[in-house]
Amino acid sequence: MLSKREFSNMFEIIADTNRRKIIDHLRKSPRSVGELVEFTQLSQPGVSKHLRKLHEAGLVKISKESQKCIYHLRAEPLVEIDNWLEPYRKAFTI
Repeated sequence: MLSKREFSNMFEIIADTNRRKIIDHLRKSPRSVGELVEFTQLSQPGVSKHLRKLHEAGLVKISKESQKCIYHLRAEPLVEIDNWLEPYRKAFTI
């Protein structure tokens, strides 16, 4: 369970368009930094910065494949946001 601070921070993390692009791409399959650079058209340092933020928030985990770091989505932290949004869904439905 996320603390109040972590929960609030999660909104800040996913508010960034580039981080959401990375999350969406990782949802399909684990990726290397190079693949994410190609997909996002950001610089390698830019992608690495976003991956570090996502990793610190617990949204990605890292595995090693030879000398490559492979990033995997960890959607569990997003479940708490989904649970928080649940009561509001009725208001969104018309």
